[in-house]
Amino acid sequence: MKKTIVWLVIIIILVGIGWYFFARSLPQLPNNQEGQGGNQATTTEPAPAPQVQENAASSSIGTSVEGREIVAYNFGTGTTSLLFIGGIHGGYEWNTVLVAYQLMDYLAQNPSAVPANVKVTVIPVLNPDGLNKVVGTAGRFAATDAPTSDTKTVPGRFNAHNVDLNRNFECDWQATAKWQDKDVSGGSAAFSEPESQAAKSYVETTKPKAIVTWYSAAGGVFSSNCHTGVLAETDLLTKTFATASGYSAHESFDFYATTGDMTNWFAKSGIPAISVLLTNHTDTEWTKNQKGIDAILKHYAR
Repeated sequence: MKKTIVWLVIIIILVGIGWYFFARSLPQLPNNQEGQGGNQATTTEPAPAPQVQENAASSSIGTSVEGREIVAYNFGTGTTSLLFIGGIHGGYEWNTVLVAYQLMDYLAQNPSAVPANVKVTVIPVLNPDGLNKVVGTAGRFAATDAPTSDTKTVPGRFNAHNVDLNRNFECDWQATAKWQDKDVSGGSAAFSEPESQAAKSYVETTKPKAIVTWYSAAGGVFSSNCHTGVLAETDLLTKTFATASGYSAHESFDFYATTGDMTNWFAKSGIPAISVLLTNHTDTEWTKNQKGIDAILKHYAR
């Protein structure tokens, strides 16, 4: 009888040890996934929702004929909005794109250059298809990536519909427009092109306090006007930028008649706007432009 009891005790001990090691070999659930009592279905916590950045550094304002995005980059969060535009003539005036990117880099590296009450928006490439024709990209590039001969750059002046975008705005618009002594297309109607539509929509929505647009090449600062006289603020902007930069100041662009001009449409819309024409088609003249930009920012600082 005693032997039987001893053997029973031994068997019980061995069975207990066996169950202990068997249980240890089972996979363990994490504590935060265990059901109450250990026998309920497990649940997985959902991944946190992505955070939406309310004041994004950049935004798409539209797309080109070939579907390339037209991007606006914002610096500062003030209520006084200033807009700078480059690349309306794409690859033909590729240096206007580069000077716009230089402005972006300058503001990113020197955020204090933007007054607290100001927001600066830069649209470096308004004609991305025209830029892509010449330099092979609609984004950043180096001056060494761009050709300099007119035979290679002139096709990039126009969008993919072969329209001169700076003849597609609603100030004296004409279907057949002039560029120097050449006939160019102004489009089928004012704002017929997606690029000019994007600019129109953005300006009408954001209502900038002032606009600076880069072109090349004549070397000067030109006031905008659409038959209503130069706005007093436009005149002041022209002189402010010209005096600081060293460019000559001009009341209007009168080298030849232009129709459908973008900055003149800004004037027609009641927005002070100036055209800064770089001296040639290759240099950004950044030192001069930085001085002009700083003077404009100081002018609008409170």
